[in-house]
Amino acid sequence: MSWATVSVGDVTSVVTKGTTPKVFAEEGINYVKAEALNGDSSLNEKGFYFIDAETHDSLRRSQLMEGDVLLTIAGAKIGKCGIISEAHLPANTNQAVGIMRPDRSKAHPRFLYYFFKQPQTFRYIQGLNSQAAQPNINLTMLKRVEFKAPDIEQQKIVADALSSYDDLIENNRRRIALLEASARLLYKEWFVHLRFPGHEHVKVVDGVPEGWEQSTIHDVAETIGGGTPSTKVPEYWDDGDIVWFSPTDLTANNCLALLDSRKKITETGLKKSSAKTLPPETILMSSRASIGYFGLYEHECCTNQGFISCVPRLGNFRMYLLHNLMSRVEEIIGLASGTTFKEISKTNFRAIPISVPPSQLLEEFEQYAYDAIKQVRFLKKQMQKLVEARDLLLPRLMNGEIEV
Repeated sequence: MSWATVSVGDVTSVVTKGTTPKVFAEEGINYVKAEALNGDSSLNEKGFYFIDAETHDSLRRSQLMEGDVLLTIAGAKIGKCGIISEAHLPANTNQAVGIMRPDRSKAHPRFLYYFFKQPQTFRYIQGLNSQAAQPNINLTMLKRVEFKAPDIEQQKIVADALSSYDDLIENNRRRIALLEASARLLYKEWFVHLRFPGHEHVKVVDGVPEGWEQSTIHDVAETIGGGTPSTKVPEYWDDGDIVWFSPTDLTANNCLALLDSRKKITETGLKKSSAKTLPPETILMSSRASIGYFGLYEHECCTNQGFISCVPRLGNFRMYLLHNLMSRVEEIIGLASGTTFKEISKTNFRAIPISVPPSQLLEEFEQYAYDAIKQVRFLKKQMQKLVEARDLLLPRLMNGEIEV
């Protein structure tokens, strides 16, 4: 079957870009920022802001429709793509995002999306204006981008084959979100609303149930900072086998379970930094700039200086401590200081007060919440394999090497 060379302008009814509102809202209509385009068809909702209906109506050019293919056309992340589903609507987007609305008689929306998702397409888009101080591509350049495409029926077959992987990935992502939400809700029910098992028979005095002790973070956990060896010395990083996390590993992660990091350091590198080797399942918390992101890694690891990591001193305390800290992020951020970037010191963090429930209650919560984490980690590993399989097939299906 022959594949024709077409341009984006040939197969779309609209190629435009977003606009920026004068004011955002606390809630309302989704406003998709460039940060939401992580190359994943689900979009990253951490990159969503909100606008009200009146603002949305005034920004008619950038009102999104189901099947719109989005592409970051300005900034460091130029070339990242996404696609709008019905679940995202109504929605709008900003000026750093290009909008391509396929003519469905010529291009299947997901076929166009998968073209932009290919690594070679990403590299091509990145190189279109790589010499500029602020990388960007204009709409004329976007319309001229060429690719090979079969007839519309074959496009649908290819898109459906790849979408089957994305559907499984998205299903796992939803299950992960539900598992994490269930643990957070149970924490809130037991330890905030104080409707824990047997609460009917426990007297509460000044908001604290009898038998609960008042303590501080310092008393209940060892708090450990991190460090960074010189990046100019290759022997600190080359062939490293010690997993080393930076805050971006947490901010880019969409759940608590961390599978790996972008960097690994050597034993020599670890000795040359102030970082310590942390035991498995240490609570990792970002403490600088992006404060209050959390993660758990199932093996030993170390971190850079943008962390305060917590190793509980008490048994069955890890999940309670983790969820207690996650529920108090605003309080933690409020204790941070600094002019260039905010950072919470270990001294201020260690002084944070914390209530300590009885050991039996801690054990019950530990079992429930840690089981949820283990299920999350299993699902995330499945997702990783699905992504690898999809990305292996992607270029071969998109160039017609494999017929489906």
